[in-house]
Amino acid sequence: MPEQTFFITGANSGLGFAIARAALDAGHRVIGAVRSETARASLLERLPDARAVLCDVTAFDRIPAIVAQAEEDHGPVDVLINNAGYGHEGVLEESPLEEMHHQFDVNVFGAVAVAKAFLPRFRERRRGFIVNVTSMGGLITMPGIAYYCGSKFALQGISEVMRAEMAPFGVHVTALCPGSFRTDWAGRSMVRTERSIADYDTLFDPIRAARHEKDGRQLGDPAKLAAAVLQLVASDAPPPQLLLGSDALRLVRERLSRLEREIADWEDLTRSTDG
Repeated sequence: MPEQTFFITGANSGLGFAIARAALDAGHRVIGAVRSETARASLLERLPDARAVLCDVTAFDRIPAIVAQAEEDHGPVDVLINNAGYGHEGVLEESPLEEMHHQFDVNVFGAVAVAKAFLPRFRERRRGFIVNVTSMGGLITMPGIAYYCGSKFALQGISEVMRAEMAPFGVHVTALCPGSFRTDWAGRSMVRTERSIADYDTLFDPIRAARHEKDGRQLGDPAKLAAAVLQLVASDAPPPQLLLGSDALRLVRERLSRLEREIADWEDLTRSTDG
């Protein structure tokens, strides 16, 4: 793949950092978008060849100017890795709506705002690649992460529409759907609602305990994900979505099988509404 310029949100940690490092190692240029001066300094200390820009993805009105300045300073961007996001964990009844609002501000509205800043540029240049990092949680659900799954389901659907709208202009869009990887997603980065309703203890307490126990020991290797992303963006015919991780593969396949059975079981009632 020829040398390209990557714009990566959430580049200071987790999957974003792994992708930034892999892209630089492969000879690409990287513009890493981070939220604070502290994060900027940390990124440049570890990846001195990167270019760092301050970009809070929830500062929606400022994003177009940040993207314009980044391209003026560092040249046209070829690949957008829309990675910034975080996980919220909490029983739905217990979790304040304010926490859902912030989850969607970052994971959905922030990702869309960044993408929209690049869409006219990619469209006019008739090239570009957008990788929206969703999750296996954008295709399956689990108790205790309703806000997170809701945000990723939303971005998953938006990505499919974005792909269809941008295809006539030679712009690729893929939703990247990782399973569990060894990042801080389930650790310090996760926002956890305090427990308050005892009726949910039996269902949810074991889930929260298991997530704590597995943190740092997940199957997924971020470096291998980053290598897969480079292979993805080198493809001339990338898929609408790409699952990464054997756990994501297993759980999504199980959901599809259940869905097929449910459709078949209720097919007569489904058809009964015609005419």
